[in-house]
Amino acid sequence: MDPIETTIPSFDGTKLYFVKNLVDHARAAVVIVHGLCEHAGRYDYLTENLNARGFNVYRFDHRGHARSEGKRTFYSNFHQIIDDVNVMVDQALQESTNIPVFVIGHSMGGFASAAFGTKYPGKVKGIVLSGALTRYNTQVAGELPLALPTGTYLPNELGSGVCSDPEVVAAYANDPLVEKQISVDLFNCLGEGVAWLKQSAENFVDPVFVMHGANDGLVSEQDSRDFYGDIASADKSLKIYAHLMHEIFNEPSRDEVIAEAIAWLEKRI
Repeated sequence: MDPIETTIPSFDGTKLYFVKNLVDHARAAVVIVHGLCEHAGRYDYLTENLNARGFNVYRFDHRGHARSEGKRTFYSNFHQIIDDVNVMVDQALQESTNIPVFVIGHSMGGFASAAFGTKYPGKVKGIVLSGALTRYNTQVAGELPLALPTGTYLPNELGSGVCSDPEVVAAYANDPLVEKQISVDLFNCLGEGVAWLKQSAENFVDPVFVMHGANDGLVSEQDSRDFYGDIASADKSLKIYAHLMHEIFNEPSRDEVIAEAIAWLEKRI
């Protein structure tokens, strides 16, 4: 079926771009949560693979990103990103009365997904994390909080670290929907959010598959090792992929990585 594009008002009325890729006789549904500066459209390939295995897929652009409303790449409180995810999950749950709902989150979206599971445990059947920012072992923005005035913006220099495939890096750089600047406020909110996530680790009890590239230059694989060790989930798996960089769903071996993520989901339907 063709994708259904719409907007959904979040908890505070901010309209978020929302797209559904639905299949006949779906077995489960997945909410995909994208990373910093990027957008839902960069997950078309993952979505196609999920659709092919009978999953409905729900995607959205974070507030202040791409087609969603909000001050660009700006948060005034880290709970905003968590509660945006919660609104999207609620929408998927409303439309998926007879099938389980899962979340897949990448990078900052991995933080958002891990934090969602921490704040709203038991809502979904499981969470898959990819290169998730759950600690801050690689200080990509320097020491946090950044002592710069609110509303200050820094250039997006994430591009070279996203993938080992030069075509992916070039597409990222040339993508008009990829945000080119990042607010200091967003970085500082993420710093506070990561500290909260660490303090609240015992509240994370959902089934989780923690995936990370060993050569991730943006988010340390140690984040995932630490998060995995600290959380209270009875059903948890960790896989560190040798040689892979940040975007494990876009690396040359992506088919193998995606297949493993889907196999984990399928066991929990």
